[in-house]
Amino acid sequence: MYELIKINNWFAGLQWLFFIFTNTVVIPITVGAAFQLSEGQIIILVQLSFIVTGLACIVQTLFGHKRSIMEGQSGLWWGVILSLSYSASAQGISLGTLGGSLAVGIIMSGILTVIIGLSGLGKYVSKLFSEGVMGVFMFLFGCQIISIFLKGMLGIPFGTQSETAQIDIPIFLLSATIAAIVIIISIKASPKIRRYALLLGIIIGWILYVLIFEQKTTTGEMTSISVSLFPLGAPAWNIGIIITAILTGLLNLANTFGALKGTDGMYHSKTTNGQYKRTITISGFFVMIAGLFGMVPYAPYVASIGFLSQTRIVERLPLILGGCMFVIMGMVPAIGQFFSKLPLSVGSAVLFVAYLQLLHSSLQFFRQIELNTTNIYRSAIPLFVGIIIMTLPPTYFESIPGFIRPLISNGLLMGIILSLILENCFSRERGHVYISEKENQKMKM
Repeated sequence: MYELIKINNWFAGLQWLFFIFTNTVVIPITVGAAFQLSEGQIIILVQLSFIVTGLACIVQTLFGHKRSIMEGQSGLWWGVILSLSYSASAQGISLGTLGGSLAVGIIMSGILTVIIGLSGLGKYVSKLFSEGVMGVFMFLFGCQIISIFLKGMLGIPFGTQSETAQIDIPIFLLSATIAAIVIIISIKASPKIRRYALLLGIIIGWILYVLIFEQKTTTGEMTSISVSLFPLGAPAWNIGIIITAILTGLLNLANTFGALKGTDGMYHSKTTNGQYKRTITISGFFVMIAGLFGMVPYAPYVASIGFLSQTRIVERLPLILGGCMFVIMGMVPAIGQFFSKLPLSVGSAVLFVAYLQLLHSSLQFFRQIELNTTNIYRSAIPLFVGIIIMTLPPTYFESIPGFIRPLISNGLLMGIILSLILENCFSRERGHVYISEKENQKMKM
């Protein structure tokens, strides 16, 4: 009880609240826009995301891994869902069928995740995600999610086809300015201010947007809305989408392994099998909840490592307090209505900067690999194949059978799958080690 009334814990809880909010608020808005939901449906999606995310953080911290790690809507899932929504019409899939099939696939992946957690298979699955796989995963995920944010900064509405899209120059100039402000704060400001760079970017950007594009904002009154199951579409059975969702759920475990392994040093202990079991099981239950209510599924946030490194708040109580405050925010309808009006271009600009850090995460994993010829091939093949697939128009894949088309046309998933195969199905052989020109000169001397 004494710890609960300490003012320092409440200030630390507020910092967690801002971190959770910044990483959550844009996700339901972008998904709602991509699936062309009404304003009322988007408001509900925002409120549910706040409530469930806060609860997920509390439950994981108390009963799961028992560490100060945010449990949030997975960036991998988010990128895949938005990517599928962009290519749906080109592949002859309606948004309703896509949303319904995703719901089925997400629920099935949640059930499979719970089975993996309860059975203790997590410790064996974690061995598949080596440094090479994680490096490829971080890099390709960065490419996909950054491309989505860049489209938002350019003023291209979510779900718009490339042949009909046009760049909104005033929107882009404002977005670029917001991104520059966030970068400057992140680099030049004092550590106490720097940790709030994303939040400050949202506040400043939103104010500028209203001042410049006031005629484009909406101020509708709160309507009578209620929570409903499957808001993205009634359950459907597009086998390609369902397979893609199940594989995404399995690959999403990379977030769990990355977050837990990345905090081992901070807690001076190695993650136990029990922690893996509890964490994966709890994540699986929240994945199923997400499938029912049209939300992006959950996973421990690797980005929590950076937050912990910067703030040194490794105690669990502040995250629990932050999670409770976030749940309360979600329970107030006016708050959901207010934040549902966040301009997508502003959110895209702020998260564009935030996810640039994925390059650092990727390079950190690649640094642990010896750069010989064999390992270069292991990394280059999935990286280049994945990036090239991302750049191909969806129409290129129309000749591929429909049941595997959503998977084959997704560069992120194909790159990760190729990396898993190359890293785990072929023996490691020593090859020619690449050295820099500077090192070469030293050897000649």
